Amino acid sequence: MKAVRIDPANCLCGAIFIGTGAFFAVQASALGIGSALQMGSGFFPMLLAVVLIGLGLLLVVRALRTEGEPIGQFAVRGMLLILPSPIVFGFTINTLGFMPALFLTCFVACFASVRMSVAMAVLVSAVVTAFSIVVFSYALGLPYPLLGTWLDYR
Repeated sequence: MKAVRIDPANCLCGAIFIGTGAFFAVQASALGIGSALQMGSGFFPMLLAVVLIGLGLLLVVRALRTEGEPIGQFAVRGMLLILPSPIVFGFTINTLGFMPALFLTCFVACFASVRMSVAMAVLVSAVVTAFSIVVFSYALGLPYPLLGTWLDYR
C-alpha cells in the first residue's frame, strides 16, 4: 500500500485561505453584487473572495501531491511582538511623532528574536528610523512631523 504524501503546512494555509475567502464571500453577498456592467458594492469584495478561495484550493491540491515537513511550534514570541508593532506605531505617531514612533516600533519588534541584545536592537532601530526619515520625509516629502506634541521642543 502506498503512503499518502501530504504537506501539512501548505494544506493548513490553503484551508485558512478557503475559510477566509468563504467568510468574506458571505459578507460580500449581503452587499449586493450586481453584474459586470452594473457592479454593486459587493462585486469587488466577492471577486477577491473567489480569488482567495481559488488560491486556497490550489494550495490544498499542491499540498496533497507533495510531502512536506510537519508543522512545528508556533513562534508565540514573534506573534506577540511583531503583530502589534503596526498598532503601536498607529497609536503613537500623532503624539510622539514619526521618528520616536518608528524607533519604538522597531525596538519592540526586534525582541521577537531570542538572540537580540538591547544594544543591537537600539542599533537596528536607529538605522531603520534614519533610513525611513530620509526616504519618507525628505525624498518623498510626506508631511509626517518628526516630533509630535509630547516631545515638542518649542
